Amino acid sequence: MAKVVFADQGIEIEVPVGTNLLAAAQEAHAPEGHACGGVCACSTCHVYVDQGLELLSEADEDEEDILDKAFDVRPSSRLGCQAKIEREGVVVVRISRESLDAYYNEHPDEPRPG
Repeated sequence: MAKVVFADQGIEIEVPVGTNLLAAAQEAHAPEGHACGGVCACSTCHVYVDQGLELLSEADEDEEDILDKAFDVRPSSRLGCQAKIEREGVVVVRISRESLDAYYNEHPDEPRPG
């Protein structure tokens, strides 16, 4: 098992190795956007990996191409739908503003934290 921590939301969840960060967010009810349904066609699941980047699959060319279109891309940027946990450990992520905005646009009835 691996632990994924959504730092800004104070949410932690244990998931099996092989789970991607978007699936972990959905299981934990963390507000990570996913407008394309998690098929690497948009950047709404953009997250920053603060810890545990080495536990994740490498970004492939398709992911890098989509991240080129994202906002506020950093060296720790990943698409949650593509970043698969490959080893046990702790992965700490921060959901990007772009992803948070997409999530609350996708879920208008959910209260947005102030």
